[in-house]
Amino acid sequence: MEKMTLTPFEDVLDEFYGKIGSPARDKHERKVDEAVHAYQIGEAVKKVRLKQKLTQEELGERIGVKAAQISRIERGGNTTIPTISRVFKALGIATATLDLGAAGKVALW
Repeated sequence: MEKMTLTPFEDVLDEFYGKIGSPARDKHERKVDEAVHAYQIGEAVKKVRLKQKLTQEELGERIGVKAAQISRIERGGNTTIPTISRVFKALGIATATLDLGAAGKVALW
């Protein structure tokens, strides 16, 4: 039987997207970060909605969208800050801030 070799994930990334700091690798890393953040927002929405015993349809009715859009948000799909603002306000979350690191924090609503 042939001996199996394992390739470190970092080496795979280097091969497909280039070394850290290359334009293609930076683009890939940004896309991954965006997807993770969208997923985290979706999970937060879902957690609060379920805690309030709301269906996706009921939350959608509160902000004037269909349940499919709430589902898309909860799965980490693309959405806008105004839509997320309406969702969180409908869930009773009165304030939110965006941490811009060294640039400080910005109140979203």
